[in-house]
Amino acid sequence: MRAVVRRSYGPPRTATVEEVDDPSPGPGEIVVRTAAATVGAADAAARSGTPRFSRLYFGLRRPRHPILGSEFAGRVVAVGPEATAFRVDDEVVGITGPRFGAHAELVRVGQDDAVVRRPAGLGAVAAVALADTTAVAFLRDEARLRAGQRILILGATGAVGGLATQLAVHLGAAVTAVCRTDGVALATRLGAERVIDYTREDAMRDTARYDVVFDAAGRSSFARCRRILVRGGIYLSTGPSLPLLLRWPWFGSRRARVAFTGLRPAGDKRRDLEEVMGLAASGALIPVIDGVYGLDRIADAYARVDTGHKKGAVVLTMEEPA
Repeated sequence: MRAVVRRSYGPPRTATVEEVDDPSPGPGEIVVRTAAATVGAADAAARSGTPRFSRLYFGLRRPRHPILGSEFAGRVVAVGPEATAFRVDDEVVGITGPRFGAHAELVRVGQDDAVVRRPAGLGAVAAVALADTTAVAFLRDEARLRAGQRILILGATGAVGGLATQLAVHLGAAVTAVCRTDGVALATRLGAERVIDYTREDAMRDTARYDVVFDAAGRSSFARCRRILVRGGIYLSTGPSLPLLLRWPWFGSRRARVAFTGLRPAGDKRRDLEEVMGLAASGALIPVIDGVYGLDRIADAYARVDTGHKKGAVVLTMEEPA
């Protein structure tokens, strides 16, 4: 099969397409022919090996996981012994989690991993753009966001932020979205009650106060956001900065939190994925797609992610998009 492989840390061009061995399903496993996968911030961090402390997981001297990619959508092509949850030709969407491996024509996963059937009427590209369950884990489990609360979302038009904006609206919260000028219309379309263009206004000087600040871009800090939180308000970040990690064991459990959503048990992620797919099937969540790239354009896909200005998901297809 063809797969995106990188042998060293570095810029987008270090990721190249190679021929590698096809995976075979073991007991309780399935093999999926990938139609689409996402290229996200976690993939970019693992590719570049930055921030440097992330190499404690990704590999100190060289990448531990040569093939990246977490969210995928495709069709089951092989079923291993004792695997009874899926059949050949089932259309599925899933998350490989911290072991990666989805940037390939075939991906092997356990039937009990975060894999669910793709809703009818939802294409592979659309489904994979919705497959990141980070927003669900942060807003529902960490923030316990409820109707009537106020939430400020930093990076509200990115892959995680776009889903968080829609989910917060679905939960009945009043959403203030923070994004660049070219994202204002999108944030409004996703349901934000108010949009702050950070190129013109500093959200940290806002007179409003928020129950939750969700830093979906991972670029701010609790110290900066503290003044705009209500008493007892919570700051959540997807970016585990070193200061936040050092603070977290003693202080973060109360008001500043980082959650390693990719390390949650597979069963939890599967339930979250089922919830997201259900919301998508009902129309409560819509996919936001920044761009679709064929496998041979992986360097271009990474370059787009590296800008930090994508809107929604960057999607990789195994064939060149029409």
